[in-house]
Order: sequence, then structure tokens, then C-alpha cells
Amino acid sequence: MRVSATPSMNPVGAFQGKTIWVTGGAGYLGAPITAALDAAGANVICLELPGRAEQVVRDRALKRTVPVSLDVTDIAAQRAAVPRLVAAHGAPHGLVHLSFVSSAGKKMEDLSTEDLNRTFTGALTPVFELCRTLAVAMAECHGSGSIVLFSSMYGVVSPDPRIYSAPMVPNPIDYGVSKAAILQMARYFAVHYGPRGVRFNCITPGPFPNPSVQRTSPAFIEELKKKIPLQRIGTNEEIVAPTLFLLADGASYVTGQSLVVDGGWTIW
Repeated sequence: MRVSATPSMNPVGAFQGKTIWVTGGAGYLGAPITAALDAAGANVICLELPGRAEQVVRDRALKRTVPVSLDVTDIAAQRAAVPRLVAAHGAPHGLVHLSFVSSAGKKMEDLSTEDLNRTFTGALTPVFELCRTLAVAMAECHGSGSIVLFSSMYGVVSPDPRIYSAPMVPNPIDYGVSKAAILQMARYFAVHYGPRGVRFNCITPGPFPNPSVQRTSPAFIEELKKKIPLQRIGTNEEIVAPTLFLLADGASYVTGQSLVVDGGWTIW
């Protein structure tokens, strides 16, 4: 059934009984999203590398989340798994896609064309196919749907190399270019599937360094803070509400947009 032009704006029960897929759903940003959807009554399909989805279900005592071991960047594995998951759980009402590929740790001079092609093939081709397949399933089964892709501040601006002290290297170009492409992919999909009731949007996170970086590179974290108007890095829980907003019917008139969650990083 297509979403009403005047949906309920009450978030209570917004996900009750709905099926939401989360790729990368056990990662630093993905785990709190998975947990929040589970707590909100959604039937969550958490797609992750082997063992990781099962661990987040155990660690967070999730009740409605089905762990699925799947590397969605492997196009052959994705093609085999997605039809089985739709047959077993029905077409999803929403998708959050966090999985990515990057040549992190390599200097610009050391990046090969093979590195670039590996990132672009792994980061873009699988999400293109996944989005297209699930958008059609959502439209046919529900007449509506919401797909939230994850871009990055480095899909909007480039890194400042002055804040990276050796042995750290600036965020690599293949990552930034692939994240910029995700933004444009969301716009194209939003136009194409809008008439069928399926919305596409992006969350564009700013500085959310994972705990390992925070622990091993405190000087880098301090340099990050200096560049952020809020003067602090983001916590992973702060990505949850923006993501759930774009997923929910309360955002039914929002499509093709990038919701930047960066503490103000990109405003100057």
C-alpha cells in the first residue's frame, strides 16, 4: 500500500512490524542503528561479514534481528542471497546501506589503478544492484519504501592533509570519489523510483572515528576537534536518529537528499 500523503508524524510505532535491512549492521555506526530499529519493533535483517552479525545480536541482546553472514560487496554472493532473503522474510520496507570498500592506509603515490578499480567495483556496483533489486521489490509488494545510503563528508569535501601525522595518511581518494558517487546514485534512483513510491536519501557523516583510532591516535582526534564548529567528534549513537528519520513515514516527502551529520565540518 502506498504511503499516505499525510502520514502520521508520531514516531511511536513507526517501525512496528516493518522489515528493515541493514548492511554493515554490526559496525561502529551500524550496530546502534540495528539496535534502535530492533527496540522500535522492526524486524531487522543484519547483513555483515561472517560472525559479526551474530555477535552484535548476542552482545546487545537483540530480539527481532536476524543475523545474516553476507559480504554484500561480493556481487555473486549478493545475487545468490538476496532472492532467498526476500523469499524467507518478504520484501523489506526499508534498507540502510553502510558497507563500503576503501584502500585506507595507502599514500596517493602508492595507489594503483587496480586499487581504484577494486574500490569502485566493490563500493558502487553491488549497491547499484542491491538498490535496484530491492526498490522493485518494495514497489511491487508495498507500493512504497525508503532506502538510506551512507556517503561521507569526504564525498563532499577533501581531507586536510595537515592534520594527518605520520604514520597516518590522509583519507584516500578512491574512498572520497566513491562516496561522492553514492550521493549522485541516490539522486538518480530517487528520480527513477519516486513515481513508484520508493524514496532514496543519503546520510553524510562527518568525523566519527572508530574506537581504535580514538585510542591509538589521540593527537589526531584533537586536530579533528579543532576543525569542527561543535569542537568535538561525533559519537556513534548520534547517527541513529537522523537515519531513522529518513527511514520513517514521517519523512515521506523527503527524497534525493543528503542529510549531513558532521558537527558543522562542511560549513566552512
